[in-house]
Amino acid sequence: MEMSAIRELAAEDMKAVDALILHRLQSDVVLINQVGHYIINSGGKRLRPMIVLLAARALGYQGKEHVDLAAVIEFIHTATLLHDDVVDESDMRRNRDTANAVWGNAASVLVGDFLYTRSFEMMVDINRMRVMEVLARATNLIAEGEVLQLLNCNDPDTTEEKYREVILRKTATLFEAGARLGAVLADATPEQEQAIADYGLHLGIAFQIIDDALDYSTSSEEIGKNIGDDLEEGKPTLPILRAMQVGTPEQRATLREIIEKGGREHIQTVMAAIESTDAIEYTARLAAEEADKAKQALEAVPESPFRDALAALADFSVRRRS
Repeated sequence: MEMSAIRELAAEDMKAVDALILHRLQSDVVLINQVGHYIINSGGKRLRPMIVLLAARALGYQGKEHVDLAAVIEFIHTATLLHDDVVDESDMRRNRDTANAVWGNAASVLVGDFLYTRSFEMMVDINRMRVMEVLARATNLIAEGEVLQLLNCNDPDTTEEKYREVILRKTATLFEAGARLGAVLADATPEQEQAIADYGLHLGIAFQIIDDALDYSTSSEEIGKNIGDDLEEGKPTLPILRAMQVGTPEQRATLREIIEKGGREHIQTVMAAIESTDAIEYTARLAAEEADKAKQALEAVPESPFRDALAALADFSVRRRS
């Protein structure tokens, strides 16, 4: 199933999500409207809310609250982007200036806070304690992941295990929560809920691993990223960790020094080390393994076009170029 077919399958629900997002984004504070609309309309894939919609439908849900929870997931994700760009001092995302580059750090952080609090208002409207439990845990884990990533910055002794712990919390947790919420709404069995949550978790890990590989892709600038953004911030992501693990002593020493200092001026040296150690191929292989685990988890879900779409999203997560 191609991405276009997946979007067509979810089109009606996604249209309702987009309308709800615009409605719940409204505030009588003008700056919130400006920043909120800027980041929400910046060309994101809406992958996380789509997972909520497809998971709920795959488990037989026929109501409307999956639309509300899909919007909640997108608000939480958008809030993390606003905060991330401030922490990372980023100036470009998806071929556009970041909100902090346009309005400043203070506005970005505060509008991010607004999106978090608005999402919790919407959770309360659902009036299901299990929904609150899932999302409260997820947002807490995301915050922990951000702090763990901060601790890993400029640390050349970061291990692959530490790296995986960061992406599990920072990225995969929200994928997991979105899929689990679909099961909660559908009153799925505990086994089905855990299976589809596992699907979301492995999908999120695969998605982030590929995202980190794309940071060292020559197509990065075509998709709105600077090559080596992670390197400039001193983030030891999987391609660099692999190059350090199997590279020559000289390469390891050079990469250690570059991670400690950060900066993009040594990007060609890093790219050469990554290419000579097949670090991108290694990274892609691990992402593919996670995507396979995601698809295996779907075996507990009844056959339907919605389950097929979820499986296709796992394939898309490792084939994507942006």
